[in-house]
Amino acid sequence: MDETVAEYIRRTVLKIPRNEIKTILEKWGFLSEAQLQTLNFHQIKDNISQEVVHLCEENSAGIKQAAALDIIYNHIYQNKRMWSVYQMKKSGEEVEYFDITEFKKKFKGRLRSALKNVTITFKEYEDNAIWIRVAWGTPHKKPNQYKPSYVVYHSQTPYVFISASVLKSNLPLLCQALIVASNYHDIREMELRSHSLNSLKDIVFKRYSQNFPTYTRKPPQGGNVEPGNADIRIVQENRSEKERIHRLNQEAFGSGPQPKLEFAQYRLETMFKSDPKMDVLDKKEPFRCLVKFSSPHLLESLKSLAPAGMADAPLSPLLTCIPHKARNYFKIREKKGLLPEGFVSP
Repeated sequence: MDETVAEYIRRTVLKIPRNEIKTILEKWGFLSEAQLQTLNFHQIKDNISQEVVHLCEENSAGIKQAAALDIIYNHIYQNKRMWSVYQMKKSGEEVEYFDITEFKKKFKGRLRSALKNVTITFKEYEDNAIWIRVAWGTPHKKPNQYKPSYVVYHSQTPYVFISASVLKSNLPLLCQALIVASNYHDIREMELRSHSLNSLKDIVFKRYSQNFPTYTRKPPQGGNVEPGNADIRIVQENRSEKERIHRLNQEAFGSGPQPKLEFAQYRLETMFKSDPKMDVLDKKEPFRCLVKFSSPHLLESLKSLAPAGMADAPLSPLLTCIPHKARNYFKIREKKGLLPEGFVSP
């Protein structure tokens, strides 16, 4: 077995929590049951990793097997990577039969026609998700197995989730291979990023319920209050205000937990309004800006603004429609009337 393969397997085993090593090795399926029984999983991890490498040498493991182990690790601990959402587009609405063998062949062919030193590994999962691991090299260097790109593609959908390596220059090659293999003609980043891959899937696949505001503001209730009833009235008003904020929050965000989104971005375009007498602008051009949001849990942060007293309820649709806007990215580009006033598509 090649020394670089042995070292990569050893480091992958070291990343796994000790109480999970046996389970992951069983899922890997490269070592036999008899070989696994010879391993002492109660010793320090460094010794366990050395024993695993020794058994892999007996089986003549190659980079293909090492990459497969890495995919299993990243599938289980997918939140350790930062994921971005991309959406592909066809020229028509036709639905084609998806052939996984043809997809793999086209993907490999496209990448290797542009870069020969590249390692490509596939693994299919039960939810129609195809995990693709790509380790990049250069015309004169072997692929760097420690900085791979990961792609999760759900067949029969236009959505791709990419965790790119630090080599940003390889991203266009990756995108080209995806649209060729899946028979699309365009791919765009949706400006949604998170460590939680499942949360991103919940957003684009509409697997969580987000309601949208259908309310109207109620005018404040006035009237004279007797001094003796002032404290009671204040308590009642505070309770009513909390109930109102809770109701509006549920209308805007739904009652369930929010998907864990960490980054969102869109472009804002609106007309600048000023006093005509001041004549601030010679030309009537729209005001444009790029709006970025980032947080360890963006949607829950927005949801907590009104209850915490940091924003008035209801929140602006510019904030509550972030997941909705992401799901309808290309429809919005074609039908901008679906957006709240002031939005244009990225």
